[in-house]
Amino acid sequence: MPTISEKILAEKSGEKKVEPGKIIEVEVDYVMVNDVTGLPAFEVFEKFRTKPKREKIILIPDHYVPNKDIASAEQARAMREFAQKYEIKNYFEVGRGGVCHQLMIEEGFVAPGRLIAGADSHTCSYGALGSFATGIGSTEAAAIMATGKLWFRVPETQKFIVEGKLNRYVMGKDIILHIIGNIGVDGSLYKAMEFYGSTISGLSLSDRITISNMTIEAGGKTGIIPPDKRVFNYLKGRVRGNYREVYSDPDAIYSEKFEYNAEDIVPTVAKPSLPENTAPASELGNIEIDQAYLGSCTNGRIEDLRIAAEILKGKKIKEGVRMIVVPASKRIFEQAMEEGLIKIFMNADAYVSGPTCGACLGGYMGVLAKDEICISSTNRNFIGRMGHKDSKVYLANPAVVAASAITGRITDPNELE
Repeated sequence: MPTISEKILAEKSGEKKVEPGKIIEVEVDYVMVNDVTGLPAFEVFEKFRTKPKREKIILIPDHYVPNKDIASAEQARAMREFAQKYEIKNYFEVGRGGVCHQLMIEEGFVAPGRLIAGADSHTCSYGALGSFATGIGSTEAAAIMATGKLWFRVPETQKFIVEGKLNRYVMGKDIILHIIGNIGVDGSLYKAMEFYGSTISGLSLSDRITISNMTIEAGGKTGIIPPDKRVFNYLKGRVRGNYREVYSDPDAIYSEKFEYNAEDIVPTVAKPSLPENTAPASELGNIEIDQAYLGSCTNGRIEDLRIAAEILKGKKIKEGVRMIVVPASKRIFEQAMEEGLIKIFMNADAYVSGPTCGACLGGYMGVLAKDEICISSTNRNFIGRMGHKDSKVYLANPAVVAASAITGRITDPNELE
């Protein structure tokens, strides 16, 4: 009867069975912090006056990489010094890593059946590989560093089923925006979201990560996709340690079930200033843009760069529009160079950067001025998210971002054919 989340939480708590609503203490496999959330975590950790659980700790500078000012440089130095002081091996210095969530997956920390906590809300991305992964605060991260454990309230689980063949230029981003548009930004508040159906099983791992990544935008505690051969093949030669895949029972109890037809999903855009404020890209063609942003933990993988490059090849970004392309990791950047994608972007007059979260969080590398409009492949479009409080962010998939950069207005890529 239990769901994937309930099984993982039961195993990590040492109990045979756990029920939704129960408070439990669990053994955490890994805890991750970045350069922004790390400093407060380190300060709290020191109060424990104990040695850290070094093998469980992953330190990834990525939000202000490279450092944009003195304050961010101090944050980065605090992480560097903590890693040196306690001999933390899993520290990924600037130039050797990438955006934290992509790196966690690439480096083999994520695997089915694991319980992973991260001091960043989009840690739920790892559910795409069948793990229970969720964002926590810096104080909670410090507790895991010191004890290896943390308490959780067992969430209820919702089941989302998507069946059918996707339309052209429809990606994982459109699926999750379609769902959030349906249930709202609080539709899965503190619930585990499980995804099933022929559409989901046919998706690339990249698109699955995008879906799990944005479950937090529906209020979800975690977003899990049952692991299959695509996941197992990806993990061969990559995963650290052993793992055991976990699946929901056939008669598992879900708080709610939602069913969707893939044919009803089109290239979708989330209008300001909530991810639930969705509309077809084809209906927003009158909205002119100032910036197009391709990257982030949501859509900065090689598959995302490929579809954008396919659309941009032989074309130019419209005059008066700027496009920023940010591969999510060093490996992805290198692969994009090998495949000639970076050259395509540069020939189109896009600006290409090394991996960083800077623009997504409105820190730097693409901050918006007053009244500017950005079409972005990121995950949040809250007021002031990417810059001035009077700027506007429209969320979309990489194909829509690329097409819009060419026309200078929000564009369904099917329109270009």
